[in-house]
Amino acid sequence: MAEEDIDERPYRVVLDDEEQYSVWLADRELPLGRHAEGAESTRAECPAHIGTVWTDLRPLGPRRQMERAARG
Repeated sequence: MAEEDIDERPYRVVLDDEEQYSVWLADRELPLGRHAEGAESTRAECPAHIGTVWTDLRPLGPRRQMERAARG
């Protein structure tokens, strides 16, 4: 990996209202409906965190609909 490919800026894992995760630069303001989830980290470490906490990739809305349908 070339030295210019190493990004050492702080990033954070972000969660939206549909419980979908993304990675944002830590110094950027988050849009409405999103909040920081976890501590600041490197760009390389954030996806590893997401991989451990995001176990159901379906958005919250469809998950709730499926749960209601399963209950009858």
